[in-house]
Amino acid sequence: MLPVLKGLWTTLKAMAEKPVTIQYPEVKRPVRLRFRGRHALHRYENGLEKCIGCSLCASACPSDAIFVEASENTDEERYSPGDRYASTYEINMLRCIFCGFCEDACPTEAIILEDSYELTFTDRRSAIYTKEMLLKPVPVGGKPTPQKTRPGEFTRSVPEMKDARD
Repeated sequence: MLPVLKGLWTTLKAMAEKPVTIQYPEVKRPVRLRFRGRHALHRYENGLEKCIGCSLCASACPSDAIFVEASENTDEERYSPGDRYASTYEINMLRCIFCGFCEDACPTEAIILEDSYELTFTDRRSAIYTKEMLLKPVPVGGKPTPQKTRPGEFTRSVPEMKDARD
């Protein structure tokens, strides 16, 4: 009988407390640091896209939610450093399980799961996020893609490691 009385006492205590209510969407609740939300494709400071079209994120995705199609970069039309760039990048958000494997597999840290949790779809087609929807805006001081570059300026598609002790 004592456990039943303890349970009832806990219920009565909770009824006397003030409820925690957040006035969503006017007030947005902060998320935890390790939260995995909407995907974003990042850029370098000069405006070039970090995604090099290697398709490692697509092969690491357990739910087969990512489709990447690569094209060749030229010095007249450069989208990313190196030889290739992702001409088509799509994520089917209905299939995505937000595991973060795409983020771990990316050698250039191009795809990042950020803290945006507002994902709504009215139909299946609007649940497919394209490259234009995922790509971050050009940073201040950078140029939009495609850029015209000097021949031989970009020879590496993956940047050099900052701290190679790891």
